[in-house]
Amino acid sequence: MNPEEITLKIKNFAGQYVNTDNIEADTDLFASGMVNSLFAMQLVLFVEKEFGIKVENEDLDIDNFKSLDAIHLFIQRKLPVAS
Repeated sequence: MNPEEITLKIKNFAGQYVNTDNIEADTDLFASGMVNSLFAMQLVLFVEKEFGIKVENEDLDIDNFKSLDAIHLFIQRKLPVAS
């Protein structure tokens, strides 16, 4: 999966929960008040299901999920490297 596909999937998912059409990639979704803790749980489930990633306890750090950029980087780190 290429980076653009990952970004689009994340944006589409977040767009279901955020009341704006334009989410900046580096906006802190939680600090801005755009989302709440229920979104965080749904986000973790989405990442696991959509990308086939196991989110471990040590991965549950707000820095991994606070912005679209952070989520994207987290997913890229967790995806297996294609050979």
